[in-house]
Amino acid sequence: MNFDFDTPVNRRGTNSYKWDSDHVGDDVLPMWVADMDFRTAPAIIDALRTRVEHGVFGYVTVPESYYDAVISWFARRHGWEIKRDWIQYTSGVVPAVSAIIKAMTRHGDKVVTMTPVYNCFFSSIKNNGCQVLECDLVYQDSTYVIDYDKLDHCLSQDDVKLLLLCNPHNPACRVWTRDELLRVGELCIAHGVTVVSDEIHCELVMNGNKFTPFASISQELQDITITCNSPSKSFNTAGLQIANIICNNGEIQAKIDRAINDNEVCDVNPFGVEALIAAYNYGEPWLTELCQYIESNYLLVKTFIEENLPSIGVTKLEGTYLVWLDCKSLGKTSDELTRVLDDRAGVLVNSGTMYGAAGEGFIRLNIACPRSQVTEALHRMMPVLKSL
Repeated sequence: MNFDFDTPVNRRGTNSYKWDSDHVGDDVLPMWVADMDFRTAPAIIDALRTRVEHGVFGYVTVPESYYDAVISWFARRHGWEIKRDWIQYTSGVVPAVSAIIKAMTRHGDKVVTMTPVYNCFFSSIKNNGCQVLECDLVYQDSTYVIDYDKLDHCLSQDDVKLLLLCNPHNPACRVWTRDELLRVGELCIAHGVTVVSDEIHCELVMNGNKFTPFASISQELQDITITCNSPSKSFNTAGLQIANIICNNGEIQAKIDRAINDNEVCDVNPFGVEALIAAYNYGEPWLTELCQYIESNYLLVKTFIEENLPSIGVTKLEGTYLVWLDCKSLGKTSDELTRVLDDRAGVLVNSGTMYGAAGEGFIRLNIACPRSQVTEALHRMMPVLKSL
């Protein structure tokens, strides 16, 4: 490998939410918050170093090279042709999702999402005065599939305005196929529902799977889709706060722009701009090796659990760096498992119920860290889980 993912980086004392939160003790391994413990791509570090050396960090305009980088990246990697005037920048995917919900709904409207799903979906919907309509995915054969009949029923209900889609899906580890997305899109068209597709994990794809941008499938689907993406997950730059909303409908764009300004998330910082340009123009070799490393970490987890904790199910990892473990056989709630692993193993994981009622009995483990850390976490967890 040309890049070093094995050497640990000490993140304590850097005001890291993952490592320095009050409840994260000095002897605790934090395997929870979805950021990586790797240094980002050297090309990004070099671009930021150049910007720092300039020494002036005033308000920033977003240059044409920013839009060129976004357009080139998605055309090159995913065959999705984006036009310059479809792109609206903002400070993050969560603020983007919140602004879109504000723009596209009225108080009391319903927003459908397929659960278990990223916890901020729930808060973004509720904080905008809308109702969450959960459409549970079906867990079978160590993976998740969509219940299209149930989705059809949910989308057909009165006052449903949006489907909030996670593609790839966190925490279900799915990279939805083109055919699956097409069936979802056909249902949304039939019921007049707009799709908001959170595609922040789109580059973290492995095991031979292929990411398909929802809006790229057809003109019909592009016309009903608002896409949110960012390099932040793939390149570990979440703290730089940059994201894009991509939509080809000028009327919808105007509504979103108003909501972005109402929510005061219309400005971005110079480091986010420079990081995105460097990531999309020069970061691809680093990203390729990153995905290979994460896939190897996953295989380590899968093998270890199959050999030492066979009653625990390991969900197939198609995308993201978040392993979803089925612990229902242990007879404990997700919250109980999370507490006991923190108290007795010194390993901090996410409780499955953060992601909706469908997550009960599961825990989420972040494996975007050096292999030595994954190994240590597994060896800490094993005796505790065996004792339950």
